Amino acid sequence: MENKETVLVTGGSGFIASYCIIALLNNGYRVKATLRSLKKSDLLKEMLKEGGITSFEDLSFAEADLLDESGWEKAAEGCQYVIHVASPTPYTDATTEDDFVIPAKNGVLFVLKAARKAGVKRVVLTSAFGAVGYGTVKTTPYTEEDWTVLNDTVFPYQKSKTISEKAAWEYIKTEGAGMELSVVNPTGVLGPILADDFSHSIQNIKQMLNGEMKACPKIISGYVDVRDVADLHFKAMTMPQANGQRFIAVAGDGYSLLETAQVLRKNLGQKAAKVPSRELPTWLIKLLAIFNPKLKAVTPYLGMVKRASNQKATTMLGWKPRPTEEAILATANSLIRMNLIP
Repeated sequence: MENKETVLVTGGSGFIASYCIIALLNNGYRVKATLRSLKKSDLLKEMLKEGGITSFEDLSFAEADLLDESGWEKAAEGCQYVIHVASPTPYTDATTEDDFVIPAKNGVLFVLKAARKAGVKRVVLTSAFGAVGYGTVKTTPYTEEDWTVLNDTVFPYQKSKTISEKAAWEYIKTEGAGMELSVVNPTGVLGPILADDFSHSIQNIKQMLNGEMKACPKIISGYVDVRDVADLHFKAMTMPQANGQRFIAVAGDGYSLLETAQVLRKNLGQKAAKVPSRELPTWLIKLLAIFNPKLKAVTPYLGMVKRASNQKATTMLGWKPRPTEEAILATANSLIRMNLIP
């Protein structure tokens, strides 16, 4: 039996984390997944089965919480790498800014301290495009040189990602003692879901398919398939040149919600019968938002164009993401297959 390296993956039952686990198991690594409660381990196994994993002999679990330092040292023990994905997402029960920022920042520091103590070689942090492209307006695509400027236009989620990523770089510089860090900054994450827990971007596609979104707000953003996000994490963990670098995960040029809807209508026939076919004028949404809290949440993003470049990941690491259209259809087909569209 050859000596396999062990990778700690935090927030194991999340959308990106579960695909990172699949990539690691498929590449011959042992994985220790952290969960806030070990009761979720059966759910995670079901998700991994859905993703094609048939043997769990290289998978173990550890209980750890971003709000509590106590479980992390034990979790990191015996690990050569850490992929730190766990962080409050826009769909948690977080409501105030502190609900996002405190667990995100403290969690990063708990994990880095535990990793350093365990002698981990490299940590890969899942940050977000939220730490790159907010608080500023750019006509050219955002790159890894850009950082979100924390002003009052930036939402708590993006703030938490920016503050926690900066804290990680600072820790490595001042206390990292030679431990390596690499960071992945995904844009909107699409792709085949493994359970009914999925990313914010998939919510949009679900609302289009089930008829909740009657017309498309004018928003343009970058997207990437979750399988390619996991592949970029794997490359960021294993390739020497990824040390000390951050990488934006985006498939290509930005897609508007209307273009996303058009992909669905063009390819899914009758299944896309409820998908909207027109764009709503921004002034109208702002007017309707006065009476509709769901629309109100969207208004700050209206007219926003956030394009990002994947040049660094593709040239430095040879990363090849699948086209956005493919990611959109994989998302829709998985929602339909899992009976999440009535």
